[in-house]
Amino acid sequence: MSENQNVDYSASNITVLEGLEAVRVRPAMYIGDVNERGLHHLVYEVVDNSIDEALAGFCNKIDVKINEDNSITVEDNGRGIPVDMHEKEHRSALEVVMTVLHAGGKFNKNSYKVSGGLHGVGVSCVNALSDHMIVQVYRNHKIYQQEYSKGKPLYAVKEVGTTDKQGTKITFHPDGTIFTVTEYKYDTLLERMRELAYLNKGITIDITDLREMKEDGTPLRANHFYSEKGLRDFIGYLDENREKLMPEAIYIEGERKGIPIEIAMQYNTGYSENLHSYVNNINTHEGGTHLAGFRSGLTRTLKNYADRSGLLQKAKVEITGDDFREGLTAIISVKVAEPQFEGQTKTKLGNAEVRGAVDEAVSEMLENYLEEHPNEAHTIVDKVILAARARQAARKAREMVQRSNVFSSAGMPGKLADCQSNDPAECEIFFVEGDSAGGSAKQGRDRRFQAILPLRGKILNVEKVMRHRAFESEAIRDIYTALGVTVGTPEDPQALNLSKLRYHKVIIMTDADVDGAHIDTLMLTFFFRYMPELIENGYVYLATPPLYLVKKGNKQVYCWTEDDRERALMEFGDKGIHVQRYKGLGEMNSDQLRDTTMDPEGRQLRQVTIENAASADRIFSLLMGDDVPPRRAFIEANATYANIDA
Repeated sequence: MSENQNVDYSASNITVLEGLEAVRVRPAMYIGDVNERGLHHLVYEVVDNSIDEALAGFCNKIDVKINEDNSITVEDNGRGIPVDMHEKEHRSALEVVMTVLHAGGKFNKNSYKVSGGLHGVGVSCVNALSDHMIVQVYRNHKIYQQEYSKGKPLYAVKEVGTTDKQGTKITFHPDGTIFTVTEYKYDTLLERMRELAYLNKGITIDITDLREMKEDGTPLRANHFYSEKGLRDFIGYLDENREKLMPEAIYIEGERKGIPIEIAMQYNTGYSENLHSYVNNINTHEGGTHLAGFRSGLTRTLKNYADRSGLLQKAKVEITGDDFREGLTAIISVKVAEPQFEGQTKTKLGNAEVRGAVDEAVSEMLENYLEEHPNEAHTIVDKVILAARARQAARKAREMVQRSNVFSSAGMPGKLADCQSNDPAECEIFFVEGDSAGGSAKQGRDRRFQAILPLRGKILNVEKVMRHRAFESEAIRDIYTALGVTVGTPEDPQALNLSKLRYHKVIIMTDADVDGAHIDTLMLTFFFRYMPELIENGYVYLATPPLYLVKKGNKQVYCWTEDDRERALMEFGDKGIHVQRYKGLGEMNSDQLRDTTMDPEGRQLRQVTIENAASADRIFSLLMGDDVPPRRAFIEANATYANIDA
């Protein structure tokens, strides 16, 4: 044991954190993390309080603003936080709510039947993690106000004026000493506000960004959300770019065992399952008992109907639960009085009674729907049978992929120029657009750790075909074989097996034009759908080829943007300048390719994340097939790639 180590361990070593100190010392325990996700979670906590007022029937308008200094203002027209003296604490109830953990009206069932911020640390937690907060309560025709710094009140609650309004207005600025980032992303908050408007029909939610203004003095970005039909509008938004199998979504609304249940579901011609589950407006990303109840009720009801109709006997295929959910978009929203979540960030519901309630509601109402809509019912069953056949064919195709001997040169794609190293951590593979660029890349690469596989045109649009068709594509099989990965693990037959992955950098290198953007989108869509584990591990990148080469005498500079070109022209002067515009990688020789896109020191790579790839996937769903309108593809693709991390 070190001499400097304190061997004494007594009562003096025990630290007691009082008030909101615990939140500031361990913020991740309460909001998930102190990065971008946790920063935006602060806004959600405050807005959830206003939504809870709406669920209780006392609020129908919520206004969210991102202020010039990157603070947030949330205002509602609810009842307003009580300001009278708290009998036990001997101070204003407003101060108690804002400064005491586990204090609020949500522990009293007479005040709120359901709520999102059940743990009671919501707004007080936000207060603790803000370097400044000001709360104004409009109540009893008066305006009450209190300010705080890092969770501590600067003065007692006081009256500051009169008003005809009612509600609560909270403005807070996140503490820069706590968060690694303090700049809010409008699009992130926008998606959540849109989501809440759909989940709570009849509520108006406005969001405004005051950081950028137009010339006429109005905000550059502002959105207004209001939904009359709720989840039916929501599923229409989610499936906007998918081909639907039925004219109207299936809508289920009712109450079982005291639990209000609302479900909207729609089948489309796609092959993916898109399930979104919510508890008290909180997106439960990991699902839980409500999602399990939906799946079991859906599978049992559809299977019983298919058996009664005789369609399954004719098809002679074995149906699994996954087959019933292929091409299904569904939103499950339940309101639970006392939800049991895993952690404060509430990503998975654990209430056992909810499963039975949702199962029962889905079974009863879906069975009624199938009986009343025989045409739609047959369409759904036909879709399920097709999914089962495709699954069986895909299994056979996967087995064919797995039989490839990835370490045998005979099993490798013919055009693959492999590298010498066997260490995946240092190896990288370039998927290059065209044989011409592929030839230059092979000459310009570092053979020790860089491999090249030219792409012959555009790969298959996997969004438009079933899985077994994708596996039958030679180009898709070449990608699997070159990477050394297979499909299926002992735990999950659908998962990607990365145990023999040969490269830890998978780089897509295409021309800086419309066709290149289209190929990027096709490749990202493929990786997102079939190899998400590669993206999650940070292995997928986009190479950024330069647009220009500006030369004057012996001086030359590569330019990736128009601004780069303008700067180069200003630096070189007016005379004797030669500007070369690269229309494609094939116009670059091996030295130029090496210097700009392949040299680890000089190149520019953009790492792909799951969010970026999902954006590419959504963009691709907008593109009507392989013959894409060039201008639209260019605009959409570049709108996505502008957000890819540098």
